[in-house]
Amino acid sequence: MKSAETENRSSDDTVAGSKAEKQPEETSGLSMLSLIGSIFAAAFGVQSSKARERDFSQRSPLPFIIGGVLFGILFVVTLVVVVSMVLPD
Repeated sequence: MKSAETENRSSDDTVAGSKAEKQPEETSGLSMLSLIGSIFAAAFGVQSSKARERDFSQRSPLPFIIGGVLFGILFVVTLVVVVSMVLPD
């Protein structure tokens, strides 16, 4: 009887441990694709209020700041390249 009880406890601990491990992953932050989508939507001014609330509920604004700066640099470089290709030398 004691071994079955111990077996149930260990299986319960395993189930509880796997639930505890999954929970931080789900709430740890946005996926990379969601982050990029939020940055593009914010840059073009078309972000929904639901997505904005989700973004502002994140722990750190650092990924958004880094992403926004990188997007800005990439945007300016793209404009410079396109203009230099279109205009004659």
